[in-house]
Amino acid sequence: MTTNKTINWGIIGLGKIAHKFAEDLATINDANLYAVASRSQGKVNDFATLYQAEKAYNSYEALANDTTIDAVYIATPHVFHKENTIMCLKKGIAVLCEKPFAMNLEEVSEMIAIAKTNNTLLMEALWTAFLPHYQHVQSLLRKQHFGKLLKMEADFGFQPEYDENSRVIKKALGGGSLLDIGIYPIFAALSTLGKPQTIEASATFFDNGADASCNIMFKYQNNVIANLKSTLLEETETLATFYCEQGIIKINSRFHEPSTVTLLPKNGKEETLDFGYNTIGYSFETRHFNQLIREGKTQSNIMSFKFSKTLISTLDSVRQTINLNY
Repeated sequence: MTTNKTINWGIIGLGKIAHKFAEDLATINDANLYAVASRSQGKVNDFATLYQAEKAYNSYEALANDTTIDAVYIATPHVFHKENTIMCLKKGIAVLCEKPFAMNLEEVSEMIAIAKTNNTLLMEALWTAFLPHYQHVQSLLRKQHFGKLLKMEADFGFQPEYDENSRVIKKALGGGSLLDIGIYPIFAALSTLGKPQTIEASATFFDNGADASCNIMFKYQNNVIANLKSTLLEETETLATFYCEQGIIKINSRFHEPSTVTLLPKNGKEETLDFGYNTIGYSFETRHFNQLIREGKTQSNIMSFKFSKTLISTLDSVRQTINLNY
């Protein structure tokens, strides 16, 4: 593929997150929203008009059969990720699939195997990994800017209106706090401390069996710990805080999306870093994905298959610990 080729995108699943993705896609000069697909004809027509997509399909299969499409963003509920991803991979379309990649390690492994068989790019769309503020914090920790990392804490909580048919809460769609938002604190721990030696977890549940809240502790060597929390019962600050030998690094509220970083040295002046974001934040993962396509890559060096497998297997372990079964 030529290095200056405009990437023609399709979107499967047109919920709230797809709107954000489409809005940011419009800020990228060498990318084009070519086609969108929904089971609802009214929804797909409205979405295509709003974001000026050339094609509006009322079936996912019709979009996957469109040979003009270079890449597809899958934004359907969690339980459909594997099915939708595999359908597109078998057509040779590069797939950027929303997190969680799928429901469990078995599904993720199958998706990756089919991507490899078809020599087609596949990546989990965990946008936080590509945000400049988050990459800066990872760099500070790698370089031991404040010495060794001793402990980290991360939370994510909000309180949606209780609706058993909501994607966030409906268990049949993979609803619950852990897979929907708990993945972010877990990502923060895995991407800075690695895989834990042991996992402790407890949860509360809605009447439908989906987890309402989850408290998790990862334990590492040398008494290093990660305290993590997800909840759909209350608004939390949604911070990620890293306690090091000589100071604290704090990603401020809603750490998983464009935010600021505060550095708190033990002996020195507090400093807050502003990264000057001017998009919602999905543009960073999309630009990275576009470049992978142009370079003929089949896997991301930032969100690798290995990391996605570690992430989903850790989620599986937490689910097993709290006895959450889908």
